[in-house]
Amino acid sequence: MILEIALLEITPGQEAEFEQAFVKAGPLFQRAKGCRGMEIQRSIEHPSRYRLFVSWETLEDHMVGFRESEDFQGWRALVSPYFVKPPEVEHTQLAVKNF
Repeated sequence: MILEIALLEITPGQEAEFEQAFVKAGPLFQRAKGCRGMEIQRSIEHPSRYRLFVSWETLEDHMVGFRESEDFQGWRALVSPYFVKPPEVEHTQLAVKNF
């Protein structure tokens, strides 16, 4: 399992609109091959900063299957108008789990 983590900086004052667009984008991810779930979490200290977490079966499911799809273009069309700058994206895999 691969976890995509993206830092999203949203234009201040547009957080509610961004969250509504994110909800609309859910089906685009839900039908993507290998996507197991996604969520955003909002920073308490920096309310215009979000972290996107997407679980993928493989890195290729994200980088090839989704990124090269029309659904990715739909995702970007919905949410990118709210970005202050392009998202910073990285992929992780579980190293250690204690409990």
